Amino acid sequence: MVPAWLWLLCVSIPQVTLETQDGRVLWGPQLVLVHVKDENDQVPRFSQAIYRAHLSRDTRPGIPFLFLEASDWDEPGTANSDLRFHVLSQTPAQPSPDMFQLEPRLGALALSPKGSTSLDHALERTYQLLVQVKDMGDQVSGHQATATVEVSITESTWVPLEPIHLAENLKVLYPHHMAQVHWSGGDVHYHLESHPPGPFDVNAEGNLYVTRELDREAQAEYLLQVRAQNSRGEDYAAPLELHVLVMDENDNVPVCPPRDPAVSIPELSPPGTEVTRLSAEDADAPGSPNSHIVYQLLSPEPEDGVEGRAFQVDPTSGSVTLGVLPLRAGQNILLLVLAMDLAGTEGGFSSTCEVEVTVTDINDHAPEFITSQIGPISLPEDVEPGTLVAMLTATDADLEPAFRLMDFAIERGDTEGIFGLDWEPDSGHVRLRLCKNLSYEAAPSHEVVVVVRSVAKLVGPGPGPGATAMVTVLVERVMPPPKLDQESYEASVPISAPAGSLLLTIQPSDPISRTLRFSLVNDSEGWLCIEKVSGEVHTAQSLQGAQPGDTYTVLVEAQDTDEPRLSTSAPLVIHFLKAPPAQALTPAPVPSRHLCTPRQDHGLIVSGPSKDPDLASGHGPYSFTLGPNPTVQRDWRLQTLNGSHAYLTLALHWVEPREHIIPVVVSHNAQMWQLLVRVIVCRCNVEGQCMRKVGHMKGMPTKLSAVGILVGTLVAIGIFLILIFTHWTMSRKKDPDQPADSVPLKGTV
Repeated sequence: MVPAWLWLLCVSIPQVTLETQDGRVLWGPQLVLVHVKDENDQVPRFSQAIYRAHLSRDTRPGIPFLFLEASDWDEPGTANSDLRFHVLSQTPAQPSPDMFQLEPRLGALALSPKGSTSLDHALERTYQLLVQVKDMGDQVSGHQATATVEVSITESTWVPLEPIHLAENLKVLYPHHMAQVHWSGGDVHYHLESHPPGPFDVNAEGNLYVTRELDREAQAEYLLQVRAQNSRGEDYAAPLELHVLVMDENDNVPVCPPRDPAVSIPELSPPGTEVTRLSAEDADAPGSPNSHIVYQLLSPEPEDGVEGRAFQVDPTSGSVTLGVLPLRAGQNILLLVLAMDLAGTEGGFSSTCEVEVTVTDINDHAPEFITSQIGPISLPEDVEPGTLVAMLTATDADLEPAFRLMDFAIERGDTEGIFGLDWEPDSGHVRLRLCKNLSYEAAPSHEVVVVVRSVAKLVGPGPGPGATAMVTVLVERVMPPPKLDQESYEASVPISAPAGSLLLTIQPSDPISRTLRFSLVNDSEGWLCIEKVSGEVHTAQSLQGAQPGDTYTVLVEAQDTDEPRLSTSAPLVIHFLKAPPAQALTPAPVPSRHLCTPRQDHGLIVSGPSKDPDLASGHGPYSFTLGPNPTVQRDWRLQTLNGSHAYLTLALHWVEPREHIIPVVVSHNAQMWQLLVRVIVCRCNVEGQCMRKVGHMKGMPTKLSAVGILVGTLVAIGIFLILIFTHWTMSRKKDPDQPADSVPLKGTV
């Protein structure tokens, strides 16, 4: 039979439309909703006629151990389908007739509080309950149905478990079974809680598992609580507690303490002085062999052939102390100490601990000079006070800057206070200076002894011989500077004067007692030159750019040849004059001579004065310059020897071998001449003799005539051979029947 409310869902909903007779729609279509009212015509039904359940004696009252199920096909949510559950009877009724309680709305069957107290004394093993389900809610009327519930009482198996010991890092297949719990009642769901949370689980049969490896150092103990619950998550009884203890394994390496800043130990500290104390930690179980650590010094290792070590380590306490070998200041030593668990036995773990040790300095070294003997140092007696005489350098083997501060003093050799010392406080350099004027007559030499001392208090032996230094000073007699014959010089020169023109001669005031070496200063235009020894001042080039009436000032400097540091100077003023009227250069031929190419170390001497009285109106000095031809000035060099001669050489390494005509301009007293010097440039042999080309020899054929004769001879031979071949060909044509054996044989050559 189908419930009425289901029929409501199956009825189609009609549509209403109002139309005229001609079919025109006046209203609609409009849906019409039809409601079917439910009647309580359905009887409730249990899902089972007989229910069976197991009840443990440890079950707490009010905790449902069975849920009854019933259904009603009337419309849901109405009173027609509102069901209520009741217990009608209990068999047997001992020790109490109401040992069970049934929740009316949900059908949850539980032990009543009275039944909980009576169940322990009950002898019965099974109870039979008659239960009812009725619709219409709490109303008296309504349909009803009944069912039977058989409840079996079981003994409690919910008992505490002994602590479980599990090894850490256990290599087994996970999840790994470790225990089992059992709830003797029915419809049970097991739930496990771990404090703190751990890798544990329980299945539906109450088997407890560990799901992965345990680490004792992370957590050494767990408290597990196992709950037996119904389908609503309510505990049937108090939870069981299970202690899980993780057993230690030697799975942790000793951990060295963090590397601290370097430990400072003063040098010369006695043996046995404690440097530091190591305390490595092992995360394994305290007090067990797994965490028993001993120590061993690895580095520095003992030196070959040396007894004892610089450091020692106590194996048990880890105390690092100084050994018998001394340490040096400034050493930075890295100690490597091995920390081993299992008391150092085989199979344990180890770590290398590092300890940095710095040996600090003490003031146990006296400062010493690098050089104990300085000089002799020569000083002129007119040197100014304050002049630096010598720089002395001292060193201190100590490393601490405060221990390297030095103090200097003149110990002896300066009773008159002629010398003094100055130095920077943090420097090992001391300057010996002159404080008073020197006197060669009073003391031609001085031996000054300087001593150095440490500012800080010295530890150990005092200063040695290296703490003193002797400076030897020789006093030089002062010579007066040289003097020239004039305090200043003047000379006049026409602006047309050629290069090499002599202007004047600079001479010392006392040419007999000392010789001087001359030079020019501030010759910005490069117009002048001076002979270093003679002091003759010449024009170095044409005075291009000079104007009549202008002056040109240079400085003549003279140095003593024997004492270059002694010098003097005087100004030289050149007055430029107007150029005299231009005169035609009169060429004067000079006999030809030869020079070798490539260039060799010799040249030609060109003479200035001419024997022709028309070309020379007086005697020297003469000035010599090359003509203005750029090619001549490039290929040749002319050097004035004196006032009457010049020296002509090749300027280039190679000049074409032939005869060259070199124009040389000679000037004297505003007069100029041009000499035409004929020079034959040729190749030379090893003796420097000129090798010339050989001319044509009479009676010998030339190359052209020899070639003509040869060609004529060859032509004549060719014509003769052509005539012979033609004659032989014609004779064969005239007698063709002549037998072959009558033909004369071909001649062989």
